[in-house]
This record gives sequence, structure tokens and C-alpha cells, in this order.
Amino acid sequence: MANHKSALKRIRSNEAKRLRNKYQHKTTRNAVRDLRAIEDKKEAEGSLSKVISLLDKLAKKNIIHKNKAANLKSKLTKHVAAL
Repeated sequence: MANHKSALKRIRSNEAKRLRNKYQHKTTRNAVRDLRAIEDKKEAEGSLSKVISLLDKLAKKNIIHKNKAANLKSKLTKHVAAL
């Protein structure tokens, strides 16, 4: 167990950040899954911009790697275009 006041604060802040990152990552994964399940092209195009925005935000905050975000955006765009 940490003994320094700053180390104890770091433990608390790391846990808060971990939970926030986990929530954002899971929310984005669910949005990607929901987008893949959509059959209607108009609805999918509207949802695509929201999902791309979520992916960009995660990549910007280093929650996911920027190349993973780019690959997901590419695959999702191709999927929506094929509908």
C-alpha cells in the first residue's frame, strides 16, 4: 500500500480515469455493434457520423490506438456504402 499522500491521490485518480475510459470504450463498442446491425441505409448514414465522432474522441484521448480508429471507420464506411 502506498504511504505518500501524492501516491494515494494518484491511486484514486487512476481508478476514476480507468472507470471513465472503460465506460467510453464500452459505449463506443456498443455503438459500432448497433451500426453494423442496422439494415436501413438512411438510418445507417445518420448513425455513422455519430460513431465516427466517438471513435475520433477515443483515439484523441489515447483510449484506443489511432490506427484502430482509422481501421474501424474505414470498415464501417464500406459497410454503410454497401447497404
